[in-house]
Amino acid sequence: MSSYAVSIRRQLHMYPEIGYDLPRTLTLVRQELDAMGISYTEQYGKSSIVAVLNEEKSRFTIGIRADMDALPITEKNDVEYKSKIKGQMHACGHDVHTAILLGTIKALNSIKDSIDCRVKFIFQPAEEYEIPGAMLMANDGVMDDVDVIVACHVDAIFDVGTVAVDAGMQTANSMGFSVEMFGKSSHAAFQYRGVDAIAMCVKAYTAIELMVAKELPPKEVCVLNIGSFNGGKTNNVVADYCRMYGTLRTFNMEINSYIFKRITGISQAVAKESGGNCKVSKVKFLPSLINDEKVSQKVRLAAEKVVGKDKIFSKPCSTGGEDFSYFAQLKPGIIFRLGIKNKDKGIISAVHMDTFDVDESCIDIGINIFKQFVIDNCKGI
Repeated sequence: MSSYAVSIRRQLHMYPEIGYDLPRTLTLVRQELDAMGISYTEQYGKSSIVAVLNEEKSRFTIGIRADMDALPITEKNDVEYKSKIKGQMHACGHDVHTAILLGTIKALNSIKDSIDCRVKFIFQPAEEYEIPGAMLMANDGVMDDVDVIVACHVDAIFDVGTVAVDAGMQTANSMGFSVEMFGKSSHAAFQYRGVDAIAMCVKAYTAIELMVAKELPPKEVCVLNIGSFNGGKTNNVVADYCRMYGTLRTFNMEINSYIFKRITGISQAVAKESGGNCKVSKVKFLPSLINDEKVSQKVRLAAEKVVGKDKIFSKPCSTGGEDFSYFAQLKPGIIFRLGIKNKDKGIISAVHMDTFDVDESCIDIGINIFKQFVIDNCKGI
């Protein structure tokens, strides 16, 4: 294994950072790029770094992206590189993605004279955050001079040494939404003087769940989950505020729009009949990720050279969300899945679990696939 990239991964894993608050992560990336003599800019979005190899070879540009942020999860693994920051953990493998990208830069830099293209390395924040890091970077023009873009994501469905490459739709349209209820506080002994915001949220929650069950065609895939429900401050006061925070995932934007409209209507009706007010907001939206067919084929060919044709698999489209879609909407792009599971080592947990880990031999595989893809396609696709 690449001791360099594994060391980077473990440093990142021990000090996970969330959203756009990535000072330690960004410092590490800068230090490594400086040590390699690679030029970079921080002009795109917020808390991002974009490095460039072969700046002068601008006829064709390949982009490679890694996300850097962690999750608000307390790690339960008993490993030497366990998170040292309570309540924060790289439980989605973004530490691996960043280590792979730095390892790829190191590998390509050593043969840069033989590579007949420019390579743009995108270190992106806030993939897990309410305001997607990729959206801000795309809005600032990071894709303007990129011809194709590729990325990988670790996946515990697949054994280490295997890869999944697919064209077409990969994820759902993913929308975060917030329902805020505003009531009127009073002493619990005199509830009739108040307007209970918690009760309004409970009533709206029940009606929204019933709407999804009864109003959607059976053929439509829909995931609606209220993952956060908060209101009130103590037991003897009628709460004047309560908030529900949920996610909606579909493969049909018409259904997406219908459900959000109904969530808004239901919430407003509940608030009105209760004597309160409400505010319904779209908090986050990730368009469906569609892997480009031609780029997928090229990534598959590169991966076959690294792991062998018999180690390439497919993964069905999921209701997950991925902000890489903001890049792939602008230029042909693909995310491939990198197997990280190893039952013999007890590495079997899925992403976003507090016991998530990876077989670190996956890091070299990721580096070599990106390297091979650039070598194979530096003259264009």
